[in-house]
Amino acid sequence: MTERERPNSPVLWHSLAALALSVCPLLGQIDHEDLFPAARPPGNHIQVENRVPIPMRDGAILKADIYRPAGEGKYPVLVSRTPYGTERAGRHAAAVFFARRGYVFVFQDTRGRHESNGKWSPYRLEMLDGYDTIEWAARQSWSNGKVGMQGASYLGHVQWQAARTVPPHLVTVFPVVAMTSFYHHGVTTNGAFRLAMRFGWGAVRNDDRLMQNTVPHFMENGPESISYEKVLWHLPLVDIPRLVGRNPTFWRDWVTRSDYTDYWKALNAEVDFHKIPIPAHTFGGWFDVNLMGTLNGYAKLSKRGKTALAREKSRMIVGPWGHGPARRVGHLDFGDHANIDTRSVEIRWFDYWLKGVDTGIQDEPPVTVYVMGKNVWRRENEYPLARTEYRKLYLHSDGKANSYRGDGRLSWDPPADDSRPDRYRYDPYHPVPSLGGNNCCGADTPIGPVDQRPIEGRNDILVYTSEFLEEEVEVTGPVKVVLYAGSDAKDTDFVAKLVDVYPDGRAVNVAEGILRARHREGLDKPKLMEPGRIYEMPINLIGTSNAFLPGHRIRVDITSSHFPQFNRNLNTGETIGLGSKPVVAHQTIHHSSERPSHILLPVIPAE
Repeated sequence: MTERERPNSPVLWHSLAALALSVCPLLGQIDHEDLFPAARPPGNHIQVENRVPIPMRDGAILKADIYRPAGEGKYPVLVSRTPYGTERAGRHAAAVFFARRGYVFVFQDTRGRHESNGKWSPYRLEMLDGYDTIEWAARQSWSNGKVGMQGASYLGHVQWQAARTVPPHLVTVFPVVAMTSFYHHGVTTNGAFRLAMRFGWGAVRNDDRLMQNTVPHFMENGPESISYEKVLWHLPLVDIPRLVGRNPTFWRDWVTRSDYTDYWKALNAEVDFHKIPIPAHTFGGWFDVNLMGTLNGYAKLSKRGKTALAREKSRMIVGPWGHGPARRVGHLDFGDHANIDTRSVEIRWFDYWLKGVDTGIQDEPPVTVYVMGKNVWRRENEYPLARTEYRKLYLHSDGKANSYRGDGRLSWDPPADDSRPDRYRYDPYHPVPSLGGNNCCGADTPIGPVDQRPIEGRNDILVYTSEFLEEEVEVTGPVKVVLYAGSDAKDTDFVAKLVDVYPDGRAVNVAEGILRARHREGLDKPKLMEPGRIYEMPINLIGTSNAFLPGHRIRVDITSSHFPQFNRNLNTGETIGLGSKPVVAHQTIHHSSERPSHILLPVIPAE
């Protein structure tokens, strides 16, 4: 059958897919083929118009390439807005995919990037530009008035920014591996600055109209070649772009506005979730740098959305990935069934909402998660799961939990009154190196689930490990560590990792978090510490889905640095971008009956 002979209507194709799905249980473990049916085949030829001008309300002209079915007719429209260039190799694949399946695809360079004029200011101008682009597309002769948005990462962030302005013709969004709040997920995590990503992605690669390369760089006062991993050690942070010949105007704001203020609230779509009337489909990975955006986008919209449509019809998929689907992440290979085709999910979603085709997607439970350890996909009715039992796993030791050789223990039993605290020394000149975790797009450090043993021998890491498990413990949902901690510094960081220890000794991280101590009472309520005073330090580890199997052990690692993924806290209380003279901090972690430091695990009861 030639492509011209294939049926243009997706109804038959999706009816067959829905029939296959109907024989599967709505909840529980599901086969990969039934869970993610293949995308329907293309049904039409396309035509392309390049550099089409789209006027913004302030007079700026943004250019777009428009892919649409050949011939006359009105079609639903997908808008995708990118700072990376519509002509960049491989970027047009999505446009061709959807245009050949009966959509007009408006692929636009964001303001100040590539073919579009105006001033480039990352993240800050996407609300109104998104609104104006959507409404322009809805008025065109080839549009049927129904518009959706498509794209990943920055291309997903712009979807949330547009959705919060409530364009009349926007029907749905499908943000993939995307932030909902730049401050909370992109520039910081719990107040700690994401140095490697923000410098590598922003100051190095995206300081001007075109994307730049990353290596090699040259020192401004000499011919010495220098990698930007080395530059990340330089202090103060505000100065480091010039070392590699860059001068981004936004960098100073990023490194000096460390508290959550109105400047950052303007980039937080979650504050307007109560205004959003349309359903969203979020899509991300347990090791993605933007995991919090994926989880919050679904969980918060499904509670706060303006309409029942937004609250009840939104969807979420989370797999065992980093910044996009893959079968292998970090040190683990999850197999072919873990690596799904994003397009196959998107086309079913858009066909339902923009074409009115019964694809079966609205008959399925709204949440699909990959449970690591057991390595299976599972469908759920909500996130967090309603049947979750939140259980505290307490930190114990005899005061010598330093490194994996120490006496740190985890137990479901609370600690005794006479428990001795643990102590360690945090030296910003010798930070704990980043090893795996939720990172992307910056310094070349290992990402995802990585064996932690190479760093767990350090004395500035406290290691607490459970006994060997006799029964499976599944942890699916938000994870939090609560430390009762003190320091002799005015400000410092506390890092926590949840680790799965295998029978062969491998210690693989499954969730992580960091807290800048000055933000312990809230990101908008900074308070320096009083040296020697003990504080409650809540550390958000975002979330995970991992089954700790029999014969495995559960571990929690505690330290004060995660460099260069996060900048080194200099322990001085200065603004992060301006400090240049670090001091050593001496940390104390308490775990007594009065101060029971613990990890709060979302345990899923055995079926």
